[in-house]
Amino acid sequence: MKADRVKVGIKKEAPSGAHASLGARVKSEIIAWFWVILVFLLINGTLGQARVIPSGSMENTLLVGDHLIMSRIGYDAGVPFTDWHVPLWRNPHRQQIIIFKPPYAPTQSDLIKRVIGLPGEDIDLHDGAVWINGKKLQENYTTGLTEPAPAGQSPAGYEDIRFPYRVPENCYFAMGDNRENSYDSRFWGCVPRSYILGTPVTIYMSVDAPDDAWSGGMGERFLAYGEALLHPSRVRWKRLFEVFP
Repeated sequence: MKADRVKVGIKKEAPSGAHASLGARVKSEIIAWFWVILVFLLINGTLGQARVIPSGSMENTLLVGDHLIMSRIGYDAGVPFTDWHVPLWRNPHRQQIIIFKPPYAPTQSDLIKRVIGLPGEDIDLHDGAVWINGKKLQENYTTGLTEPAPAGQSPAGYEDIRFPYRVPENCYFAMGDNRENSYDSRFWGCVPRSYILGTPVTIYMSVDAPDDAWSGGMGERFLAYGEALLHPSRVRWKRLFEVFP
């Protein structure tokens, strides 16, 4: 009888140990995923993010459907999925491509343009070209003529930009490379330094799809990816891993 009692006692203790082991594994998994998510948020908020080009304002430098990796290093740090961010120490140089919040509507999707004018410079547009402090800017990346914005096309609450234009301090004059199809500083003025998020580093994917695939909802976007999987010719393979200075 004593032996039987001992056996019964052992059988009762075994499930308790199994539950303890399962609880430890679950706790370990939770802690591991916590650190993975934390590292992802840190990278996403301070090092880099992905972006897709939804319009042709930067053609032919960037095409609709180009997928970019954006570097935020030195430019901006923020908390992902929030509007909280802090500008850092780096400033863009002339003719560098930047990604920034629209000054006229900061809650809308980010814009991507090229820095043309630096703080304190005088910008003039005539004869289809850009003139900075009286000297013509040499540009080999543009499409179309560079002209001032038509009168009355500025956002609500903004006055038409008149040239020559003096770029304010801590501000940058930015334009798209497709000068006849770009809504840029000619319409709404300069980009405050605090609105600049980063610069593109490389193209990691480029898909030839209708424009609404990238400016519409997630359904259109997944449909474009599905088409690329079924028809690999939709992928612009030669553009992959192109880097930006």
